Amino acid sequence: MSTLQNKIDFSLIITATAANPNGDPLDGNRPRISFDGNGEISDVCIKRKIRNRLQDMGEKIFVQSDDRCDDGCDSLRSRAESNAALKAISKGKNTDRELYAKTACEEWIDVRSFGQVFAFKSDTVSVGVRGPVSICQASSISPVDIVSMQITKSVNSEGGKEGKASDTMGMKHRVDFGMYVIHGSINCQLAEKTGFSDEDAEKIKQALITLFENDASSARPEGSMEVCRLYWWKHDCKTPKNSSAKVRRSLNIKLKDGVKKPSSFYDYDITLDKLDGVEPEIYDMM
Repeated sequence: MSTLQNKIDFSLIITATAANPNGDPLDGNRPRISFDGNGEISDVCIKRKIRNRLQDMGEKIFVQSDDRCDDGCDSLRSRAESNAALKAISKGKNTDRELYAKTACEEWIDVRSFGQVFAFKSDTVSVGVRGPVSICQASSISPVDIVSMQITKSVNSEGGKEGKASDTMGMKHRVDFGMYVIHGSINCQLAEKTGFSDEDAEKIKQALITLFENDASSARPEGSMEVCRLYWWKHDCKTPKNSSAKVRRSLNIKLKDGVKKPSSFYDYDITLDKLDGVEPEIYDMM
């Protein structure tokens, strides 16, 4: 497979309805929001979902969730050390770092996509890989309303207690409605270093289009998170005249006249400025 020869920018529009898109552990797991009240989803959360989808598609993933482990390894260290090719290269301070990084990129698609730092406790050498796929944290177009409710379990966690104990009480938080935009890009120069190919880019695209498949949970019930539209700009060269920032500014989203509180994708007007030299592929899932 040849490495990526054309820079790619993309923007993904998603909605959350009565769901918690990304809880903040420093705020009681309430949905993340900015100081202006706009909803946020961290880039780490988005990459986790992309990794999960790639894993569902049969790809080998290095950074796996514990509940999705498919190789019996209980840590990143054990996964790296159980790989025969990497083990043969690992020679302490004499490790060929370039060969180590190349081998890891060939083995795992998330390493050659997002990069990875191979640095484990007591190791005498660390290897860093910079990946070509960059993801920005998502932000909602409009401020979101967060609704909280107290919940109880039907039984106590521990025996010997009369009535409902304190450990049966809890809180659930959700966003009534929010429309978020995820921006990202794929850099050709870094793709050359990791071996990221056009075929890999297509797999990332499919992962984005199906981002919330097999992602349901109590915080995000089935159907509460929805991919609405993907804009995929494939430029005509490695370093195009239109920067990623300019490409993102070409996508304009605003509330329709008369709408004060949005409740669906159709409450927004979405327009696209024309850019010289590049036309996006548009995947509409609505």
